[in-house]
Amino acid sequence: MTDDLNFEKPLNAIKAKIDTLAKTMNPTPAVREELKELRSQLACLQRDIYAKLSPWERTQVARHPQRPTALAYANLLFENFTELHGDRTFSDDPAILGGLATLAGRSIMVVAHHKGRTLKERVKRNFGMPNPEGYRKALRLMKLAEKFNKPILTLLDSPGGNPGMGAEERGQAQAIAQNLMAMAALRVPSISLVIGEGGSGGALAMGVTDRILMLEHSIYSVISPEGCAAILWGSGDKVPEAAEALRLTADDLLAFGIVDEIIPEPVGGAHENPSGMAEQIVMSLTTHFQKLAAVPIDELVDLRYEKFRHIGRFNE
Repeated sequence: MTDDLNFEKPLNAIKAKIDTLAKTMNPTPAVREELKELRSQLACLQRDIYAKLSPWERTQVARHPQRPTALAYANLLFENFTELHGDRTFSDDPAILGGLATLAGRSIMVVAHHKGRTLKERVKRNFGMPNPEGYRKALRLMKLAEKFNKPILTLLDSPGGNPGMGAEERGQAQAIAQNLMAMAALRVPSISLVIGEGGSGGALAMGVTDRILMLEHSIYSVISPEGCAAILWGSGDKVPEAAEALRLTADDLLAFGIVDEIIPEPVGGAHENPSGMAEQIVMSLTTHFQKLAAVPIDELVDLRYEKFRHIGRFNE
């Protein structure tokens, strides 16, 4: 994917003019005024485009190559972050980033999918698709947090668990199932935040938490639009229709009662202003952790169980 999204093409002409004028040596008052007007036009047009994104276009924003990764947020959100490694059984999975951190003065455990930024790093981290040892590592860290009474924050950004033969041979399905079961019973407060692409059981394996938050242009779904289109229609041409049918946007999931809060993104997506995005996230997380800390732990575990028992219920 290139950094330019198809629906952003109307913005390119204005951006080109701004770039040209911004390089003007000793700009006159007329040039400065034109720059001001062009930037205002760009902001208005960008705001209008992003207010009308389709589910497939939101999926593209969620996968944007410049979107902040888990490691970027680790540096932006926390006062310190100490990474911990390994599952104590097989190896250290680079697709899972985890460790102790301080969030607004509160000591927490962070466990995250990490896709990487450059192509070399993405290959190393398997594009954020964990192996069984990654999920065992995540569970080890969450159990460590429980032992020392540390709240847990998970950052979800994965197309799904690794579907390769090696992962299946090492018990991928069992590793995911064990995480689902263990997270439902953890005796510490927990929050999951979808920062990009929350895909399939690979994301859900770290998403059984007391609160589920989503960034405005993130997605959370049982399958990717491409996978859905291939199964239902056998055609890549139907990917936009699949994205619509999956109801994978933050707005849809909030309406269904699955998500507890949508955190607004800067116009143009989180990559346009990572620092501003981080400030919004810190405020939201701080509020939710404060509220969860006030709930007796036995009641919190019961409420978490009931939350997930009610997901998917409907009346005909």
